[in-house]
Amino acid sequence: MKIYLVGGAVRDSLLKLQVTDKDWLVVGSNINEMTKLGYKLVGKDFPVFLHPITHEEYALARTERKLGHGYKGFKYHATSKVTLEEDLLRRDLTINAIAQDHLGNLYDPFNGIQDIKKKVLKHISLSFKDDPLRVLRVARFAAKFAHLNFYIHNSTLDLMKDMCNTQELLYLKPERIWKETSSALNTLNPHVYFEVLRKCGALSILFPEINKLYGVPAPAKWHPEIDTGIHTMMTLKIASQLTNDISVRFASLCHDLGKSLTPKHLWPRHYGHGIAGIPLVKKLCKRLKIPNEIKSLSILAVQTHDLLHNIYEQNPEDILNIYNIIDAWRQPKRVKQIALISESDARGRTMFESINYTQGKYFIEIYKYICKIKTKDIFIKHSNINGLDIKKLIYNERLKLLKKFINLYKIK
Repeated sequence: MKIYLVGGAVRDSLLKLQVTDKDWLVVGSNINEMTKLGYKLVGKDFPVFLHPITHEEYALARTERKLGHGYKGFKYHATSKVTLEEDLLRRDLTINAIAQDHLGNLYDPFNGIQDIKKKVLKHISLSFKDDPLRVLRVARFAAKFAHLNFYIHNSTLDLMKDMCNTQELLYLKPERIWKETSSALNTLNPHVYFEVLRKCGALSILFPEINKLYGVPAPAKWHPEIDTGIHTMMTLKIASQLTNDISVRFASLCHDLGKSLTPKHLWPRHYGHGIAGIPLVKKLCKRLKIPNEIKSLSILAVQTHDLLHNIYEQNPEDILNIYNIIDAWRQPKRVKQIALISESDARGRTMFESINYTQGKYFIEIYKYICKIKTKDIFIKHSNINGLDIKKLIYNERLKLLKKFINLYKIK
């Protein structure tokens, strides 16, 4: 029995990146031997074990053969006779098919180390096309390593395009699509993930709401990049520079979905695109089973993302209404989130990337000032008043403070 460190841990170590998870490969063993040694069997589809002390994952070496569609369409073969090279052969990319033994010796039968040096994402064999999830994985790796200037090998991109021309991507489970997408949203350059999906044809299949934004024009005066799809990617790029919050990043991705539905005879203007985008966000989030917190913020983003742009000219009632729309009183973190989404939208334009978006800071400062009001004290002081009157009283007090803040700001 031999044990090797494999996959991302070896790859990231060679790239001098932080290693967070370790996957181990066991060659020359079987289920009975592993359980006798105290390993806990947890794999449902193939033999995976948890180490009795470290709880890290140990998988038996295996081969696989495609028999049907989707993730369940594989037959796995795991015995003590499966070799290290046979197991590495079934993996997706050469950079993920490097093994390291306990002495630190590296085993690299498919030249993954050379491809790391060349900064190329390249498939190992034609069996790559058997698993449609690999289209998303390669896109995610492209986003993960974009800051290191990795690129996808042309032959691998061609395979991905071929895979998108079949019906295989339709067999992907929503949970698996979202898992890859959320991981991509956590990278430094999540926009690269969606750009790669579009390049190979997967965006129109998995994210048609986003794909339809390409080719939709916007006024050149405000959007020198003109194309709404390009603007969306620029917005996501800015959002990822401003925050690690994937709720904000995903909401920024969705903020202009409604522009694909506005009447073409009105283009390049898109009156009412905010409200029009709400059903599209709901449909997308339902289809991919996206968490409710992210869905809720995305809906609010399409409603409010452009309201902050002219906040200095808005009347106090309209400003206060924004806080009411986002339920800022019960969800205070949304104030900063909406401010970041609005800033991403404003800066996600050619030649506007470096503007000082003071509107977002202004929106946050107003909220802090209004929050001087203690609603609990109002309830105690006016305990004899009914709910509707209390609500109106609180509204008036907040409006009074908001007006005071605006006047003080003007004096400054």
